[in-house]
Amino acid sequence: MDVAHAREICGWQYEPPYNIYGWLPWDQLEALGVEFGDPKIREEQYVSVVNDQDVLCGFAQLFPVEPSVVRLGIGMRPDMCGQGTGHLFVGAIVQEALRRYPDREIDLEVLTWNQRAIRAYQKGGFTITDAYERQTPTGVKPFYCMVYQK
Repeated sequence: MDVAHAREICGWQYEPPYNIYGWLPWDQLEALGVEFGDPKIREEQYVSVVNDQDVLCGFAQLFPVEPSVVRLGIGMRPDMCGQGTGHLFVGAIVQEALRRYPDREIDLEVLTWNQRAIRAYQKGGFTITDAYERQTPTGVKPFYCMVYQK
């Protein structure tokens, strides 16, 4: 992911209830040096997803959780969400994760209410394997862990 894509992603505005997936403004994210505001993390963990016209469609974080697991964080451009192409988007991200980490399990976490994302992940080959609650910036929330079935 390059800085231009990172800056663009920070400007994305999601409609409620998906607005929880928005980012801080780029200048703040960069100043704090967190997530893709940290050049090292951006280079090692984040990838931009572009279409064949080189238009930014979204991003992914490929985060090594342990030696045998890589966890995906996925974000699609707001105007592309809900159009029925999420499974293709997820598929492209999975292929990159498999290329980089061929021997690791691939998983992700998703809020249990986000049925739109869950359907895309299921169509993309993921299965719900666990349910739990964890702390978020807005309090404790219920999550599913979903694992890619190779």
